[in-house]
Amino acid sequence: MNEIRDHLDYGLTILFIGFNPSLRSGEVGHHYANPRNNFWRILHQSGLTPRLYEAREDGQLLKLGYGFTNIVARPTRGAEDITRSEYQLGRDILKEKLEQFRPQVACFVGKGVYTEFSGKSRSDWGFQQEMLVDGVQEFVAPSSSGLVRMPMDEIVGIYRQLNEYIQSDER
Repeated sequence: MNEIRDHLDYGLTILFIGFNPSLRSGEVGHHYANPRNNFWRILHQSGLTPRLYEAREDGQLLKLGYGFTNIVARPTRGAEDITRSEYQLGRDILKEKLEQFRPQVACFVGKGVYTEFSGKSRSDWGFQQEMLVDGVQEFVAPSSSGLVRMPMDEIVGIYRQLNEYIQSDER
């Protein structure tokens, strides 16, 4: 199955970073395309997007200053199918992308994505205290997978913190 194309550019406000594409995303070539994934609803409900986008419109979010990538490019049924060597290679590639494009915020969509990248054993939701890539704020958000048991309003609330930050003068 083909990898899906990153949506990267210079001057991004947020770069959303997932584990890897789902099989559905691999089939259609768009990020967060599994119909059970809540990503697009979360972005809209948190105020990060002015309307509800669909996965097929993922490239249009570059106009909003949002990009997409994954720590591993290969589509799989689940994150448990990713090998240790894929994570190691993915960490190196992701760090290069962050250093090259320097988004204001790297939003890790899931604690596991962040811990795989950072090598830390745990993290809290929201902004992280130390930057792993100079000048790039790191934000850890809940996974948008439909398998996540956290209530949707709590998930949206965490993403809303990200929206409040980018709307404020703190950046």
